[in-house]
Amino acid sequence: MANIFKRMKTVTDPKTGEKTKVPSKMWWGRYRDAKGVDCRLPLAADKKSAQLRLSELVQQVEREKSGLADGTEIEMKKPIQVHLEAYHQHLLAKNNTARHINETLARIKRVLDDRQIKTAMQLKTVEVEAFINDIRTENNTSLETCNHYMRSMKSFARWMLLNERLYRNPLESLTILNTRTDRRHDRRPLAMDEFVRMYEAAKTGPPVEGISGHDRAMLYLLAAWTGYRKGELGSLTLRHFIGLDTDTPMITVRANYSKRRRDDSMVLHLDITDHFKKWLEIRQPASDDEILFPISETSCGVERKTSDMMAFDLMAARQIWIAETDDEAEQKKRIASDFLKYQATDGKFADFHALRHTFITNLSYANVAPKTAQMLARHSDIKLTMQIYTHINAQEQADAIKSLPGLTPKKDEKA
Repeated sequence: MANIFKRMKTVTDPKTGEKTKVPSKMWWGRYRDAKGVDCRLPLAADKKSAQLRLSELVQQVEREKSGLADGTEIEMKKPIQVHLEAYHQHLLAKNNTARHINETLARIKRVLDDRQIKTAMQLKTVEVEAFINDIRTENNTSLETCNHYMRSMKSFARWMLLNERLYRNPLESLTILNTRTDRRHDRRPLAMDEFVRMYEAAKTGPPVEGISGHDRAMLYLLAAWTGYRKGELGSLTLRHFIGLDTDTPMITVRANYSKRRRDDSMVLHLDITDHFKKWLEIRQPASDDEILFPISETSCGVERKTSDMMAFDLMAARQIWIAETDDEAEQKKRIASDFLKYQATDGKFADFHALRHTFITNLSYANVAPKTAQMLARHSDIKLTMQIYTHINAQEQADAIKSLPGLTPKKDEKA
């Protein structure tokens, strides 16, 4: 028989430490579903509302038992937590990384809890937009972070629709925000002179985040000439390097560490290969399966801050560069410049991921065809390669304009 009740919970008096049982604020309902399973779930803080909700659940059970209710109608009235748990299993089945799954579910749960969305029927665009407006107003949350929340919610809603848990997608009209109007952590590529100076400073520098200077230098070199990400580089062992003594040495990242979830191979530049072999003579891994760069929690259980490494080595290189001149005016000029700065005056960062920007930008400098650059960058959309990761500075733009023919022919071009 269906009924409502209040659960008893134990609370501790902060002054006396005495434990007492008090009824919960929320009314709970007890009923049996169409399969005869005893169900208990929270209904409402108001008693009349709780009784009404329980009556609806009982009617739904009767409709289901008599065959009058279709599957989607039943699913839409289930607690949203039931769908979220099923979505969790879906993400696991897709072989997503643990980090991606945890972040996605945490974002969805925060939206649902904040807007008090209890069933799929309450899932609406206006509710998600209200949440986004709140976090932007109260916490000054970046547009990029807001988009992460919206993409997680939209993916959840699409999955529910495809699995007949919704009649239609209530978040179909939810629009992703234009992050170009609110960039919080843009990167900049390193000029070759900057990179070389940072590389040399790292080689002779002390350990940072538990990684020796010599190892950091090699890590930077591979990142800037392959475009591999932190987690991908952090998974490398000697087994991932093939044909180091041939004309086409290769480096491969396994699918479980690649962002694309498939094996990714890259031809190594011969000069970088020579540096790598010399580095191995010093590094001397204990086995072919030893992680060469233990920087990622996924592969070695420890997450090291590569941004701190970059900031340290850039600062060391900058101090050396500034001290190279005795001219006071030149020294002031160097101090005022952005050369070798971790964060430039325009707010852009030269963090570890900036080495991926450096790699892709250098492909453009080398006149590599855009489609080839997209393939080497392992991007699914060429717009990402050309608009986000390829950086053209003011001087390069000026040189390009100067290379165009003018309206008035030059003297030696006149007939």
